[in-house]
Amino acid sequence: MKEDINALDEIHKGACMGMDAIHFIHDKVEDKKLKKVLDKQYKDYQDIALRVESIYPKYNNDEPHKTNIMNKTMTWYGIEMKTFNDKSNSKIAELLLQGVNMGIIEGKKILNNKNLNKEVTDIISEYVTMQEKSVEVLKEYL
Repeated sequence: MKEDINALDEIHKGACMGMDAIHFIHDKVEDKKLKKVLDKQYKDYQDIALRVESIYPKYNNDEPHKTNIMNKTMTWYGIEMKTFNDKSNSKIAELLLQGVNMGIIEGKKILNNKNLNKEVTDIISEYVTMQEKSVEVLKEYL
């Protein structure tokens, strides 16, 4: 049960961080096609977060962990600094790919090293698959 809670917390934080990053970078994007890609990815992260929130009460009375203010601030600051001189699609895709790859790594680690309930495994697998698809889409903008 504790492994399930920790896994759900990590995936929820990852989904929240993905939404934060897209929110922070969205206004810098001028390409309408890339904006649509980001809107879809935001919705995908949101769907994962909502799925975690819907099953979380089965495992814990608290709410799932979210991105803390320090991580949010560091994400915002990193995006601001790295796009200060370069707001190209390539730079934006590169930044997003770095975060997506961290999410894939974290998701795979959880799946490979935990004995989790099936519904938790299913959400994490969906999260990883969604991120892997994002990699393929974002690579087109490099």
